[in-house]
Amino acid sequence: MATEKSTPKKKGAKRYFINGEFLSTHFFIRNWGIILAIVVLIMLYITNRYQCITAMENIQRLNREIEVVKSEAIRQKSSYMNAIREKTMQASIRQAGLDLTHRDQPPYKLTIK
Repeated sequence: MATEKSTPKKKGAKRYFINGEFLSTHFFIRNWGIILAIVVLIMLYITNRYQCITAMENIQRLNREIEVVKSEAIRQKSSYMNAIREKTMQASIRQAGLDLTHRDQPPYKLTIK
């Protein structure tokens, strides 16, 4: 005599799955190792995905910082080059013995009426 739990074919496979009889206690006892392995793999997948997403966000943030630092470096280099050019011109004017000075006010146009 066969028991109802051991023969799912008598009730029909569709009904066996729809009613949830395949998730009985005996199922979990027989397959605890596989279930544990699947749960661990799912947890590892979720952890790996979270770490990848946070690392990608960190990379994007650092790339934005690099762009800011690069533009600041270019600005500083430009300012330094302008200062050097001005000092070089003043030194060459002094060496040539010319009586030229640096003006604090910009030049302006004179209009004759």
